[in-house]
Amino acid sequence: MSFLTGWRPALRIARRDALRAKGRSALVVAMIALPVLGVTAADVTYRSSTSTTAEKLTAEMGAADAVFSSAGAGRVPVEQLPDRTLWETVTDRPATPDDASPEPVGIRDALPDGATYLTEQSVAAAVTTRHGITETEIVELRTSASALRGRIELVDGAYPAHDDEVVATEGFLESTGLHVGSRTTLRGPGRAYTITGSVELPADLGKKALYADPGAVIAPWKKAADRDPGIAPPQPDDTKWLVDGPAGAGIRWADVLAANRTGLLVLSRQVVLDPPPDSEVPYATQPSPDYGDGSAELGAAVVTVVAMAVLEIVLLAGPAFAVGARRSRRQLGLLGTCGGDRSQVRAVVLAGGAVLGAAGAVAGVAAGLVLTVLFRPLIEGWTGSRFGELEIRGWEVLAIAVIGLVTGVLAALAPAIVAGRQPVLESLTGRRGTRRSSRVLPVVGCVITAGGVAVAVFGGTTGDTTLVAGGSVVAELGVLACIPVIVGLLGRLGARLPLSPRMALRDAARNRGRTAPAVAAVMAAVAGTVAIATYTSSVMAEHAYDHIPTLTPGTAALVADSPSSVDQLGRARAAARQNLAVSGERADIARVWAGSDCGVYYEEENGCGTLTLVKPTGDGHSCPLQGAGARKLAEGLSAEAHQALMRTPACTDEYISAAAFYTGESHIVVGDAALLTSYVKLDDPAAAEALADGTPVLLNPAYARDGQVTLKAVHTYNPRDTANRKLHPGEPRTTTDRLKVYVAPAKYATTPGIRMILPRSTASRLGLHTEDYASLFAVAHTPTDAEQQMMSAAFAQAGNGVHLQTASGPESRDEDVILLILALFAGVVTVGAAAITTGLAKADAEADLTTLSAVGAPPGVRRSLSGFQCVVVALTGVLLGTAAGIVPAVALRRVDLREAMAAMREQPMDSAYTPVVMPWETIGLLAVAVPLVAGLLAAVFAGSRQALARRAG
Repeated sequence: MSFLTGWRPALRIARRDALRAKGRSALVVAMIALPVLGVTAADVTYRSSTSTTAEKLTAEMGAADAVFSSAGAGRVPVEQLPDRTLWETVTDRPATPDDASPEPVGIRDALPDGATYLTEQSVAAAVTTRHGITETEIVELRTSASALRGRIELVDGAYPAHDDEVVATEGFLESTGLHVGSRTTLRGPGRAYTITGSVELPADLGKKALYADPGAVIAPWKKAADRDPGIAPPQPDDTKWLVDGPAGAGIRWADVLAANRTGLLVLSRQVVLDPPPDSEVPYATQPSPDYGDGSAELGAAVVTVVAMAVLEIVLLAGPAFAVGARRSRRQLGLLGTCGGDRSQVRAVVLAGGAVLGAAGAVAGVAAGLVLTVLFRPLIEGWTGSRFGELEIRGWEVLAIAVIGLVTGVLAALAPAIVAGRQPVLESLTGRRGTRRSSRVLPVVGCVITAGGVAVAVFGGTTGDTTLVAGGSVVAELGVLACIPVIVGLLGRLGARLPLSPRMALRDAARNRGRTAPAVAAVMAAVAGTVAIATYTSSVMAEHAYDHIPTLTPGTAALVADSPSSVDQLGRARAAARQNLAVSGERADIARVWAGSDCGVYYEEENGCGTLTLVKPTGDGHSCPLQGAGARKLAEGLSAEAHQALMRTPACTDEYISAAAFYTGESHIVVGDAALLTSYVKLDDPAAAEALADGTPVLLNPAYARDGQVTLKAVHTYNPRDTANRKLHPGEPRTTTDRLKVYVAPAKYATTPGIRMILPRSTASRLGLHTEDYASLFAVAHTPTDAEQQMMSAAFAQAGNGVHLQTASGPESRDEDVILLILALFAGVVTVGAAAITTGLAKADAEADLTTLSAVGAPPGVRRSLSGFQCVVVALTGVLLGTAAGIVPAVALRRVDLREAMAAMREQPMDSAYTPVVMPWETIGLLAVAVPLVAGLLAAVFAGSRQALARRAG
């Protein structure tokens, strides 16, 4: 009771002070509320979007009791775990002829009496769209059944009622340009279907598929294929059965075991939610791997994020409480004259932190819940699944609010201690007194910074990420200790500057207690952002280096599927000109081969000819990273030296060679000058002239010696190749020709799919066979879904013997979005910290501003002063944060380099390229744009007029 009695007046005084200084109080409440808002929204979103076991079961089976599926081994007994994650056959599968399928599994014998079921079977198919033709999945499943509620939901229209009706997912409708009421035709049998409704799968909002009733697609398709040999039969997946057990019983573990004996796997809702003991599970005797759940790492990450958020708030809100305590020093002095001791003075300041912390916590929690509800559809679209329900865990939300409250108290702790030590006389007279900065602290900070950097670098060298993280944190703490001295040095930089920036620098240096925490907060946010952005940019560069393109950038290829479909290329080229964003001339390429064509006569061993571009041996020709001595050489190579070797023409195509079109092991194509400019990107009149004169163009110099290449051809003719066999009877003939070539610069050795371009006249002179194979186009952008569907329709009209290949970059991992989010986060913290400091400086320097107005300073000085005060804090924090953030990024990349070097020395052709790439766009945004925006905003919102008043004191 005595405790509450002592704190009651302190809380009352704090509440009145908060209401009296509404602007400052709003700043503190906002600083506390924003992180609480974010954590609350993240917690509710995570809990709501993380599916429970029951929700996962509903996503797979709807409202049914179980899903029965074939194990794919016929009527062979199987054993499974209750959740069906692992299973195996009990006995070896009976021997069957190579062309025979396992004995089909029946469902009726495996079901308990009184059970009912729905069948589900999917098939890949091509269907018409608004733009052309697309490949999709058609699922035969009675979507109108009540057993599917929760798995498939109707969004618009109606479920299918007849065999010529289907429903489509919203993703399918969006990509194809169709809508409810449209008709789509199944390619092959030519059967048309009406789309009667749109559906969504709550667990997979992006799915693209059509749903029809059982028997509406696969059976008619099979009948059409039986009648017409020209129609390819369907290739459906195995049937699944959605089963409802006997009323009130469900599918029990005994039913699962009975189904296992017939070769069926079962996922039962009742069994998964209430699993049997291991003694009743035959498969439980098998050892299973333990991959861990990562809960320790997740918990450590959560604690780290919360600690960093609390530190940010304390650094930002602490100066606000300090300014409040300073402006209330007379009131606190009166409290001392009335008999109040230091603890009661501290209690008043701490009570201010508690009051504002509680207000911020309540406001943040309320706003977080409201925003989560409002943005729920947007969040569901981003995650790709619906929330099962909005799950709010009271204890977690309460803990978040308590953290907000505690943060407010911690932010007021240092100002409370300072206020408690203030002599009563100084408080009453308004004197601040003087206090020298510590000379020991910056020295200690420099030592700590150097030690932290050393530990982080050592951790990177030894591959210990714990040392990297610990050393980086220690180094950042050392920089934090140096910030007051750095801020103090800023005042000396303004001697030759104009009035406003000079005053801003000197004000920052004079009021280090207000400036240093804001600079530290900006530095902490920017350091984390720069560290992650640097590491992410470096990994992106590594992925781009490791990516093996299948076409040169900005290229699309029309490729014939087989020699018999080459005549369809003409119509496909016309369609490409009409439907694609063609931006350059077309280049046609032809295959070249010796003897019988291996694309036709591939069944017999040595049943076709071979064509080889012989690679010389020796320096500049043989790759030293292949063969004997490669590992010994790799042991002494640095990452840079290894990269230089890998980029040489000798090693370029030794390890992996990928292309969108097949050109055989020789990678020789027949082409003309158009191929050089549109695909190879070699704009050299000498190369074009060489092709016109019948001289081949060699793109990889490693295959040339003295300007010549060796071409070896084995003219083997297959007995079934009667026309050519008659012209070339006898044993296979081997020829070796030395050809003078135009040797392209080494950078063209990486051209995907092509090693040498051979003129058609030269191929004929050497007795080789040629045939048109593909056409290459330069395109302005990667074909869209609509353009690809239009091309598919054109291919179908031409005979479905041609396909489209497009250039693709490295696999997207959303790094650009991550970098943008990080930059925005750091920018918001920077602008917020600078604005808070500027507002506090304005509130703390009213007397100085009044003096400026009194001596005739122009009104714009007030605005420019506020702007430059904001710029000083933002720019100083950004520069220090950038320097601090580079340390952990470089150290972590050294860990990656260590692992890459170990892999390279084991396999010398593996890449050890581990660059450190600075995210200059992010750094530029933070170092230039953010301080500039912060300064302009401060200048705009700062009042230029000041009412004259008598200066107190």
